[in-house]
Amino acid sequence: MQTTAVETIPQPAPVERGQNLILHGVSWETYERLLADFQDSHAAHFAYDQGVLEIMVLSAEHERPNRTIALLVEEVALEMGIDVDNVGSHTFKREDLARGFEPDTCFYIQNAERVSGKARIDLAVDPPPDLVIEIDITHPSLEKLPLYAAAGVPEVWRYADNVVTIYCLEESSYQSQEVSKVLPGVMSQVLSQFMEASISMKRTAWIRRVREWARELAD
Repeated sequence: MQTTAVETIPQPAPVERGQNLILHGVSWETYERLLADFQDSHAAHFAYDQGVLEIMVLSAEHERPNRTIALLVEEVALEMGIDVDNVGSHTFKREDLARGFEPDTCFYIQNAERVSGKARIDLAVDPPPDLVIEIDITHPSLEKLPLYAAAGVPEVWRYADNVVTIYCLEESSYQSQEVSKVLPGVMSQVLSQFMEASISMKRTAWIRRVREWARELAD
């Protein structure tokens, strides 16, 4: 009797919160099965790049700046009269590219109307998010800018070492920029200052300051 070999899903060693695990030689089918197994869990994010799989277990150290930047984006957009659609850590994947990612947070801004009300977004037919937020506090980690570039994400804000860097897609790669293109007038230096202030300020006072700054941008 002929038997068919079945690939087993890797069983990684336990990973502490805030740590990343990198696995090599992982098939697309295994990646899909892992996504299905963890589809109802918010404890980990997965990134896949042509056979390399990253599993990141989330921590408070990671989630606080993530939620703070997301709140800042929404407050700025509100004061500037810009509609945004926060789709969080939605899973984006393209089998033809053998790539997939779950951003820490992402927004549709210029393309918000095109995905409005969609429960699932398919990069084969839908646009990528206009803005991806990446919190990079753990090493080693998979370099994700090539993943975002392959999907055509116009802009990435990366938070690392208490600094927010704005990356804008130029042709097929990202270049650091001082000013955002998706949220005009927003500067990386000011973003970094607000992130630093969020550590010591009370939340309500911090939000008021963000709104005042956003109103000045809108004028």
